[in-house]
Amino acid sequence: MRTALLLRQTRMHFPRLDVDQITIKPIEKGGSDRKFYRIDCAADQKLILVKYNLDREENRHYVNIAQFLNTHGIRVPKIYFHDPVEGLIWIEDLGEQDLYSYRHESWLVRRAFYESALDQIATLHALPESVCVEIKEHLPAEFNAELYRWEQNYFFRNCLGRYFNIDKAELGALAALAPLKEIAKWLASFPRVLVHRDFQSQNVIIQNGQANLIDFQGMRPGLAYYDLASLLYDPYIDVAEAERAELIAYYRGRQLENGITIDGDFDLTLRLCAIQRLMQALGAYGFLGLVRGHKNFLQYIPRAVRSLRHIVAKVDNLKPLASFLEELREESSGAAS
Repeated sequence: MRTALLLRQTRMHFPRLDVDQITIKPIEKGGSDRKFYRIDCAADQKLILVKYNLDREENRHYVNIAQFLNTHGIRVPKIYFHDPVEGLIWIEDLGEQDLYSYRHESWLVRRAFYESALDQIATLHALPESVCVEIKEHLPAEFNAELYRWEQNYFFRNCLGRYFNIDKAELGALAALAPLKEIAKWLASFPRVLVHRDFQSQNVIIQNGQANLIDFQGMRPGLAYYDLASLLYDPYIDVAEAERAELIAYYRGRQLENGITIDGDFDLTLRLCAIQRLMQALGAYGFLGLVRGHKNFLQYIPRAVRSLRHIVAKVDNLKPLASFLEELREESSGAAS
């Protein structure tokens, strides 16, 4: 009944579609509260229909953000029609090949796609403040110390608590570590740029060899390092250290081309943003897998924990957390089996 209704609404708004051949299929992907459908009419008539939850504020701003990004030269799906009353958006179908789809290809192939993705995100990061104010009213809360602390606690609560069953007393002691609070305050002290907030392989669609960004409704002011860490320490894909180093050099070169000089300790800031991002991702995997019932997310926890352990071990004042994660090694394998 749902798809029949959606087809009727599509025909109403797009009367030129070939109605005799039209089909609609749900797209089963991700843990979003939005529903996606691929509408296929003919070789040159394809659409994606998005049904979003009207109660979730950020969903209401997707169209405005998409139009803003498109206006400023960042490749995103075109918006064809928006019905804000029903919570329906018809957008361009960019295809099914995301960056994740190429994970088994050679680095020679993947590097070009990663560089294209970095071109897009570097363009976003380079937008001047005078331009960013255009979209400010449509963005969620900026990255500040409170949001960084929320990400940390999200990890302790939903990954270590729900998935690994660590007792509340130990969780409380870890979450209260003073260095974690200092990291949140320190990252919040830097000037902000617009960031995607979920810049990972499944949110980069490759069409005609070029990267396009999707799922950008969480875009907000934050640190460019956070987006970079999201892609380079993506739990969905194993990125080798040598590959990561090449991509960091490429991104820094793009920033210089955009007239942006990266000051301060680049490696340390990227490392701390990687810790934040991995904590956020691990918290999301635990919540989506165990609360929302999307069990497929649980398979990525061991890899994300390994990455987090590796990075935390390089931060001197996080030794208590590093020791805890090291002891979690065997437990990680058991929990995932």
